[in-house]
Amino acid sequence: MKREELEALRAKVSCEAVLEQAGYEIDLKESARRAVKYRRGGNIVIVTHDGCGWFDPLSDEKGDIFSLVMFLDRIPFPHAAEAVASLVGFKLSRPEWRSSWPSVPVKDIGDLWRSRRSPSPGSGAWRYLRWARWIPTAIARQAIREDVLREGPFGSMWAAHVDSEGRVVGWEERGPDWRGFATGGSKVLFRLGPSDASRLCVTEAAIDAMSLAALEGPREQTLYLSTGGGWSPATNAALAELAVRPGLTLVAATDANPQGDVYAERLRALAEAYGCDWQRLRPPAEDWNGVLQNREREKRERKTERNNEACRMRAGRIKGGSARHAPALDPAGHEAGSAKGVMKD
Repeated sequence: MKREELEALRAKVSCEAVLEQAGYEIDLKESARRAVKYRRGGNIVIVTHDGCGWFDPLSDEKGDIFSLVMFLDRIPFPHAAEAVASLVGFKLSRPEWRSSWPSVPVKDIGDLWRSRRSPSPGSGAWRYLRWARWIPTAIARQAIREDVLREGPFGSMWAAHVDSEGRVVGWEERGPDWRGFATGGSKVLFRLGPSDASRLCVTEAAIDAMSLAALEGPREQTLYLSTGGGWSPATNAALAELAVRPGLTLVAATDANPQGDVYAERLRALAEAYGCDWQRLRPPAEDWNGVLQNREREKRERKTERNNEACRMRAGRIKGGSARHAPALDPAGHEAGSAKGVMKD
């Protein structure tokens, strides 16, 4: 094919169409408008650039639609071009992604962050964190004190990604109907806890970092981190800068899935390169927020059972007390010892 024909195919066929044809299914829970996750068994492919690009989070493979076909089918470029041409006009099974609010260019990330207010009891972000994600009040207040949370539009919350100089360079966006990252922002690290901590727990989402902090309880020497679901060069550099501290323990608290295991191996390699201790902390659910919600649900169920048992015991005491204090009756139905029950000679 000529170059013009190849460029036309790139414009007409989405990487998502190739993945659907190959039997991959979209993971709506883990997808965002600019990063759509597809799974097939243990394989994962992330589609980017509005369907024009892709990458494999479990390896270094990435590229355009032609390289995707070559990667999936292990075929040379000419056959890949023919396969792409056969998908012209293919309709995706999923609905088109639509943001809950208009996307606007961000000229100054820091100014936009500062223009949003912190969450407060009763606000949209507060309700989302407390009631949809079950983040404890103490952890939410800690994140607010450390200035890493903001109110997003339509009941969402923003969790700041901060560089080594303490500047906000982007944020994770999570809400009841929205999942994404700051337009124009950079993924580095979400940080919760003391900056001089000797123990670093690395998760894949700010929600998971806060959830793990809640599960572990107050720990003075632990810094909870989130990579925001990716692993950018800036993220790697920030982790490397933290790993040089003497006596540091690097904890891979990533998700319990193949992608989480790959990230854990990257952290292990980083720990070995810088001579710090390494641990794998694998959640018993898929992620730490799932673990937190399961724990809180069990606590509420136990509390409900205790309350129900207490009500049954009170009811039993009341019923038993009434029986004990009721007057005794003789066979004729008269109260024993009463005037009616005494016979005269």
